[in-house]
Amino acid sequence: MTQARAAATPEVDQAQPLEAAELRLIDAYWRAANYLSAGQIYLLDNPLLKRPLKLEDIKPRLLGHWGTTPGLNFIYAHANRVIKKRELDAIYVMGPGHGGPAGVANAYLEGTYTERYPDVTMDETGLRKLFRQFSFPGGIPSHNAPETPGSIHEGGELGYALVHAYGAAFDNADLTVFCIVGDGEAETGPLAASWHSNKFVNPARDGAVLPILHLNGYKIANPTVLARIPEPELRDLLEGYGHAPVFVSGDDPAKVHQQMAAALDWALDEIARIKKDRPARRPTWPMIVLRTPKGWTGPKKVDGKQVEGTWRAHQVPVTDFDAEPGHIQVLEEWLRSYRPDELFDRSGRLVEELAGLPPRGDRRMSANPHANGGELLKDLRLPDFRDYAVDVAKPGTTSSEATRVLGTYLRDVVKMNPDNFRVMGPDETASNRLSALFEATNRAWDADTVPGDDHLAPDGRVMEVLSEHMCEGWLEGYVLTGRHGLFNCYEAFIHIIDSMFNQHAKWLKLTRAIPWRRPIASLNYLLSSHVWRQDHNGFSHQDPGFIDHVVNKKAEVIRVYLAPDANCLLSVADHCLRSRNYVNVIVAGKQPALNYLSMEDAIAHCTRGLGIWDWASTDEGRDPDVVLACAGEVPTLETLAAADLVRRHLPNLAVRVVNVVDLMRLQQPTEHPHGLRDAEFDEVFTRDRPVIFAYHGYPWLIHRLTYRRANHANIHVRGYKEEGTTTTPFDMVMLNDLDRYHLVMDVIDRVPSLGSKAAHVRQEMVDHRLRSRQHTRDHGQDPPEILNWVWPN
Repeated sequence: MTQARAAATPEVDQAQPLEAAELRLIDAYWRAANYLSAGQIYLLDNPLLKRPLKLEDIKPRLLGHWGTTPGLNFIYAHANRVIKKRELDAIYVMGPGHGGPAGVANAYLEGTYTERYPDVTMDETGLRKLFRQFSFPGGIPSHNAPETPGSIHEGGELGYALVHAYGAAFDNADLTVFCIVGDGEAETGPLAASWHSNKFVNPARDGAVLPILHLNGYKIANPTVLARIPEPELRDLLEGYGHAPVFVSGDDPAKVHQQMAAALDWALDEIARIKKDRPARRPTWPMIVLRTPKGWTGPKKVDGKQVEGTWRAHQVPVTDFDAEPGHIQVLEEWLRSYRPDELFDRSGRLVEELAGLPPRGDRRMSANPHANGGELLKDLRLPDFRDYAVDVAKPGTTSSEATRVLGTYLRDVVKMNPDNFRVMGPDETASNRLSALFEATNRAWDADTVPGDDHLAPDGRVMEVLSEHMCEGWLEGYVLTGRHGLFNCYEAFIHIIDSMFNQHAKWLKLTRAIPWRRPIASLNYLLSSHVWRQDHNGFSHQDPGFIDHVVNKKAEVIRVYLAPDANCLLSVADHCLRSRNYVNVIVAGKQPALNYLSMEDAIAHCTRGLGIWDWASTDEGRDPDVVLACAGEVPTLETLAAADLVRRHLPNLAVRVVNVVDLMRLQQPTEHPHGLRDAEFDEVFTRDRPVIFAYHGYPWLIHRLTYRRANHANIHVRGYKEEGTTTTPFDMVMLNDLDRYHLVMDVIDRVPSLGSKAAHVRQEMVDHRLRSRQHTRDHGQDPPEILNWVWPN
């Protein structure tokens, strides 16, 4: 598919689409937003400057970012004009989220802030509260945080504005997303990749993202790259990304207002044309490059040093009021330059002609339900997962590929939810054995295709791009605006989005305490190609540490599931897709593995979260001599094989086998809502018997989760200890002392009644390990007794 060219981008330098009255009003509205923004950063009292400014009117700790804020307010004011004029359904993604005062100011001017927070009234008293609370103890954060109406993107960590915007636009055909990209953010790797999102947009089905690259020239202390390259080079770059950029620049507000109005009109005309014509070739989407001074309209100089248009305007442009009393006058002159007496009446209410400028109701960007996605969320229509069950007549005697089985279920989820469910993944959907999805859909693709391409189409529901950042960001934007999805990934490389997960988990934690934020669909990860079956790719692909990272977050937000077999995976996946306001991490194998539980038993087991497998145990109503616990597909296999060896070699030993699906059951209920009560934990794991725990990931996590338990001193954990290479699957577990033979040795070493009586068995286990390793060196494969092991009848 070749690219359709956009209509020639206009030269807007001399444009004058705004009549004098319209120009006057939009400039006044912008001044009001700037005044409110500066007031939030600086003022404790005297919000309307009814008297001369005093030191006690100023906050003792000045926290905030002024530099980007005037540009954000400028764009917002112009976006409101076109929303109202064209009756657009639109939201605002603020990439430079450190310009948080802008988000709050505009929500307040639109009336939404008072609707959400009735104590922040639209009068002088409300202004005082609005100013005081910003970056103040007990108040609100400095960024475009969840507390800000209209925000789906905090922007504290830079790089994700465009992917969140595109995620919001997918399957929202009538939505326009104004996405402001800061020139600092544009230097990040994720943002640089995000420009390619336009190759995945279907004009017939998806909404439109209008990127607005804001060049104000500086980061915290340095110039920005894109602001310093020649404009023709920047144009070539953006055109190469598939955009038609129109440039708006200057520092004279009257002229820049006219340019911006013309640029927006042209861009939205282009979007409307693309949406109407639905060209056969991939369209060239419009965008705007806005170049204005950093800290525009703020103090030009302080103490003889240039501030406006420099890095000095990035945060708080004038400070040190105690030591420099003259700075109070600088601040007052700055604030009065916005002429607040023209913007607000004596009571502190926005004057009527300005209050009438923004859109009304849900058309306000701060009140748009897409920015509070739970308001639009619909339950998924889900097939009965039991219909996809693997038949298990006897435990541990047949095999299946768990994720391949799951793929058939997900295929039908896609069929039943053609417009609000997507699967994201970095080119690994087929590798992770989810190919059944392609029986129902394709990979989303709106770039060129050639003969031999596999399942590429503009309307695909599977989104693959070799950027975990883009996959994560798309899915976050998608669920934040009221839809559902799943991110499948190789376990080791999900670490690439560690920090993005952090931000989303923090968002969820905060929104749970904000009454007007409605619950959204959970963010679901399916991690396969896991550490124990990356024996072919080697050490670089062997890392189960994402689980450790996840459990650092608040317990009410995170869930971790380790499915031991296919039927358990089906049960867990169905549960996760139905859940709300969580991050669910599912770890499952894709290689052939034993089936242990019938669907009925799997449902019961997953509902409990952990349980004793009676069929594998020999304690039979008496206290066990040892507990063999396991969590994860391969640890479960090795634990059961160890239990079989103990039965044969130490038949009088009472062994209890416990499998854990829901990892957070190990914590106490005071630490996690899924945690087992101490009495229940002690019933399963005992208070004083040795517990040999075979765990999928790093072993110290199990110690961390159980450290308050009565029997913690007797819990001995085997797991991944950072030993790996390209080798065989069984050699991998032997490298990490997780193999069945080593688990039997652990039993012998830790059951007091055995001691030297079991020395011959222990020696046999050592010999088994040596022979198994030599077999791999001689034949390049694991021994037949390992490859063909099943649970004995």
